[in-house]
Amino acid sequence: MWIVPLKGKYLVWAITACCCQGFLLLGYDQGVMSGIIGATNQFGKDFGDPDPTAQGLIVAIYDIGCVVGSLIVFVFGEAIGRKRMIMSGAVTMLIGTAIMTSATTRAQLYVGRVVSGIGNGFNASSIPVYQSETCSGHIRGTLVCLNSTVTIVGLVIAYWLDYGLSFVNGPIQWRLPIGFQAVFALCLLLQGMVLPDSPRWLIAHDRREEGARVLAQLEDRDSIDHPDVVQKLKEIEFSLEQESAGGPFRYAELLQGGPLGNFRRICLCIGINVMQQFTGANMINYLAPIVYQNTMGLSRDLSLILGGCTAITYMLASFIPLWTVDRYGRRFLLMVSATGLSLCFIITSILLSTGSRPAAYGATAMIFVFQIFLGLGFLPIPWLYPAEISTTRIRARGSSLSSSFNWLCTFTVVQITPIAIANIDWRVFVIFAIFNALWVPLVYIFFPETQGLELEDIDHIFEKGGITGGVWSSTRICLII
Repeated sequence: MWIVPLKGKYLVWAITACCCQGFLLLGYDQGVMSGIIGATNQFGKDFGDPDPTAQGLIVAIYDIGCVVGSLIVFVFGEAIGRKRMIMSGAVTMLIGTAIMTSATTRAQLYVGRVVSGIGNGFNASSIPVYQSETCSGHIRGTLVCLNSTVTIVGLVIAYWLDYGLSFVNGPIQWRLPIGFQAVFALCLLLQGMVLPDSPRWLIAHDRREEGARVLAQLEDRDSIDHPDVVQKLKEIEFSLEQESAGGPFRYAELLQGGPLGNFRRICLCIGINVMQQFTGANMINYLAPIVYQNTMGLSRDLSLILGGCTAITYMLASFIPLWTVDRYGRRFLLMVSATGLSLCFIITSILLSTGSRPAAYGATAMIFVFQIFLGLGFLPIPWLYPAEISTTRIRARGSSLSSSFNWLCTFTVVQITPIAIANIDWRVFVIFAIFNALWVPLVYIFFPETQGLELEDIDHIFEKGGITGGVWSSTRICLII
């Protein structure tokens, strides 16, 4: 297959464009249903006016598909490769989109949501790994955070397309927004076809010469014998040799302690994704119009407009980590983000408890501030951190496991939110405020800093063993390296 003849930063940006395309699709899919369900519209007529439980299932069953897709990557992703998994994700999402767009029954809609979710699970598990393995440590955080920024661009497109078509009568009101995601999936497929696979994956799978050629392209060198390429190749091979000392991969390795600390790494991968979902982020991102309408008493039209404006605020805030994540590090941004999120929901709860219209407007403003703090830390870093913290040998599996837990928790939150709002109203914000407050000490105690480190150098953090070894010395490791 023809591979695009780019080198150095141009190849890195081409790979980043492909990864961003995948996250654009992810973001669009996250937001597209929010402006369609929960209203007396054509979608409601065509699917029997779903009640809050059914609304939650229509939105959240997609996340079950994402869990399945992530688990497929866990089992087969390492053998298939990063690039081919991404291409498979694009094809699967095209099939799911076709099923959903042509749906005439709720059962067909569910099937389409699950199939599309499986494809997105492929992408969400593979793209951060692919991006991390093809860029250097000093810009890795920025590039992966750029993927997260583009996720919110997709969310914004979905919200405003939903709002524009809410004034249109007929099935096009919901079929066009759902079908439009096929454009992003097709672009992702075409981009993936002409890009090289990860050099670390190629070298790990006995394709040394091909991996060396990709390294030469990424390093902007004309020959695989250039000293920079040879040095990088040796570092990767040495790291793989250490990781493979026990022979062929066994799943029991994921529970291994010692200097490699695989079990601890897997716990960190899963933990940060569980924490992300229990910030309450997707209560807002998936269901913002419903939250505004049912907890704050705003009209459906105003709720849709505010949902779109919330997404724009989120998008603007997501640009902040592009300048801060590689400057201030992952730990600091996560703790600042969690603190701000908790305070926003505490204030929101207090205001809504009064039951007055001015207080509802104040609570709405706090949701906008919430999105800023979310974009600052807990939006991008959970996608970045698992790919950084894992070794090459377990990176695909670590990323897919963390992604599967992410989507499982997303399903839980999105499924229960409409029901919780219907039963406990504004008190749902109190629950998430408590969770966010808990994340601050957890990050401080257990999560080491990976800022500025090459992937092979991150192993030094875990040499002390234990569950906190290297957490507070990781910054010094960064400086030494």
